[in-house]
Amino acid sequence: MINETLGIIGGTGWLGGAIAKATLAKGLVPAGNLMISNRSGNHPLAQQGARLVTDNQDLVDRSDVVIIAVRPEHFASLGIDATGKTLISLMAGITVQSITAQTSASAVVRAMPNAAVEIGQSFTPWYCSGGVEATTKSLVQRLFECVGTAAEVQEEDFIDYLSALSGTGPAFPALLMTALANQATAAGIPGDIAQLAAKNVVINNSQLLASRDAQQMIDALVAYRGVTAAALLAMTEGHFEEQVARALQAGASVARKGLQA
Repeated sequence: MINETLGIIGGTGWLGGAIAKATLAKGLVPAGNLMISNRSGNHPLAQQGARLVTDNQDLVDRSDVVIIAVRPEHFASLGIDATGKTLISLMAGITVQSITAQTSASAVVRAMPNAAVEIGQSFTPWYCSGGVEATTKSLVQRLFECVGTAAEVQEEDFIDYLSALSGTGPAFPALLMTALANQATAAGIPGDIAQLAAKNVVINNSQLLASRDAQQMIDALVAYRGVTAAALLAMTEGHFEEQVARALQAGASVARKGLQA
């Protein structure tokens, strides 16, 4: 448990709310040390002891560490003065330099959780500007471990790239599952069976990778020279990895442009 007061701007939204709930459930902060801004000043988290305020600047003034969990396009309108505070931004594409210039924060951390915060399975990479103390880094790591796993990266650009990789959450698995089901249906497989088969591949079978090396598994399946090998070979010859590269670069490009996208 930490003694600092944690404030979350956007703490009743989807992302901020999930983090707020997790910090309380995991006992990271006492309920009285969690502050959330909410326009109505009313939210179920208040019943757990969290303090709600209606003014973002009031939240900043009363917090030691502030998480900004709003959409990037809403950042400019926040108008907060965070002099002497540590800010943790969950906004894609807004640089440390821009955040510091607008808020006067003494320390800025950029982090990129994904939709799996809802089930405590997000991977959250985070980057901090120079001068962030070791105790603050430890707090950030523990904070995002409340909703999954986390790791510090040493270059800010990595956050933009990872926004298009881990930040997309279930998007790529959902695309694969949809493609598998659609192709099975097109081949004449009944729709319900196609959906079950695709879901099994993407959700159930992928759990084997939790304890196995992915490349070693691919190599072993290819070496067997069976049905799976033929399917993998077709995907490789179809430039599957190059398509993934283009997808990641496209997403990272948007993240790097920030509010200009």
